[in-house]
Amino acid sequence: MKTSQEMFAIYFIAGTQDIKDRTLPEVLEQALKAGITCFQYREKGEESLTDPNDKKLMAKRCQQLCKEYRVPFLINDDVTLALEIEADGIHVGQTDQAIQDVLVLFSDKIVGLSCYDEKEVQAANKVPAITYYGIGPVYGTLSKKDAKQPIGLVKLQKLTELAEKPVVAIGGINTGTIEYIIETGVAGVSVISAITQAKDIHEAVKRLR
Repeated sequence: MKTSQEMFAIYFIAGTQDIKDRTLPEVLEQALKAGITCFQYREKGEESLTDPNDKKLMAKRCQQLCKEYRVPFLINDDVTLALEIEADGIHVGQTDQAIQDVLVLFSDKIVGLSCYDEKEVQAANKVPAITYYGIGPVYGTLSKKDAKQPIGLVKLQKLTELAEKPVVAIGGINTGTIEYIIETGVAGVSVISAITQAKDIHEAVKRLR
């Protein structure tokens, strides 16, 4: 098992709704070649796949690519799909399925939980089986229509210091802000548009290191 610093350093999140002029597998493979360290399949929002079979086929294609490059493959929120295709793990939000129920189903897998404030981090600290916390949004983001208000760098650092598990920062992070994020002590950063909208994916990933 890779260390958290290796596994979460460049954590790519995407679904078909995030890709405009290519296909998700094409973008994912370029990102894998460039050096991403983790991938989360997140099929949500406008223009996302809604048919379960289509979603399963896309997930399995992305999973196979991740296996080829030995990068962990996680699924966002969809417990049924993650179990069915034996994903490496799952990420859930505070309003998704209860984390305790999820941990029972994924006892030997990677389990991530979204946290936004001190109360949520403190509650998560009492659940030792969680693998990592996804904290944010740090900055404003267009990738999630229902995103909360940005927490900013000062709060990110405070929550990272409070967290008893590795923290992956999320929300509006790009090549221009990465150095400030890393200074807060997080294990890594999760990005969507910084890769999906990059003209040169290899260069974008390189600058995220």
